[in-house]
Amino acid sequence: MSRIGKLPISVPKGVTVAIVGQKVTVKGPKGELYRDVHVDISVKLDGDVLTVTRPSDETKHKSLHGLSRTLLANMIEGVTKGYVKQLEITGVGYKAELKPYGLLLSLGYSHTIEYKSPVGIKLTAPQPTSVIIEGPDKEKVGQVAAEIRLLRKPEPYKGKGIKYVGEVVRRKAGKAGAK
Repeated sequence: MSRIGKLPISVPKGVTVAIVGQKVTVKGPKGELYRDVHVDISVKLDGDVLTVTRPSDETKHKSLHGLSRTLLANMIEGVTKGYVKQLEITGVGYKAELKPYGLLLSLGYSHTIEYKSPVGIKLTAPQPTSVIIEGPDKEKVGQVAAEIRLLRKPEPYKGKGIKYVGEVVRRKAGKAGAK
């Protein structure tokens, strides 16, 4: 059996799980998430424990088993604690401003960039050089962080751009110059 897939998922208090056919809905203090589980995978709720089972030991079923269990565990963690990604902006004149629709970014281009926040994602800019992305859906939080980072990826010569907090940018030496 899959090592990850066979682990039961405990449902904390304040979180409700509803299973209708292959659709699993999770409601909690941070929001509501739903996901369609693969047809071959079955999900059962016994009291406050969620279990995921597979029909056979085929490779496809084994991989779907662990994946489905992890996705459901992430949903439950998301509606209770939520997920956070932090971005750091480096460069002279590079900054982020919080607007009602999302972010207004100045990234060294001839124009400013408006990034509209998707539904369910909270963007904050406590300082002009940092952006915090919060939300219950792990996939959405990661996707928004990746999209914002892609607007100006960190470059290896001066390190200017948008990077994740804790990300290490390998620096290159510039031209040696005439001597």
